[in-house]
Amino acid sequence: MNQEIPIQELAEAIFSINRHAKTAPEPQHLYHIKKETINRLLKEKRAEKVGLHFSDHPKLSNQHSTLLIKVDKYFFHIPPTKEDFKELNHLGKLDHNYRNPQSKMSLSRAKKIVYRYIDWQPPEKKRPVSRKKYTSSYFTPSSLGKMNWSPKKTHRN
Repeated sequence: MNQEIPIQELAEAIFSINRHAKTAPEPQHLYHIKKETINRLLKEKRAEKVGLHFSDHPKLSNQHSTLLIKVDKYFFHIPPTKEDFKELNHLGKLDHNYRNPQSKMSLSRAKKIVYRYIDWQPPEKKRPVSRKKYTSSYFTPSSLGKMNWSPKKTHRN
């Protein structure tokens, strides 16, 4: 399936993807591959669930929680499952003093690492269907404004 990618490299890749997703105009794909990678790491027991945090970004004015995950020396948040609420401690508010270690990994390199790890393939692009221009046998387009009128005579005979 996938080669054994060092956990530190995967953690840095997730960090880079997460950092870029926060400022991306359309971050859905980046958040999707982050979540897929973390879920796979959890299944392989290469990441651990730490607990639940209150989110800093309430949805529709409702407070909600996020799941705190530890991957190597990095911490990430993903949406929790119902089981997580039953099994894990709630840690309360987010500690804003904590910062993940810095990483200089580029987004393109991070995506290559994660794609290889989760065995992700881009969806095949569908070719746009060429449409025939609609013509009706009942409709005759107006020639108004398209005719070449002779130049105006400036004086009368």
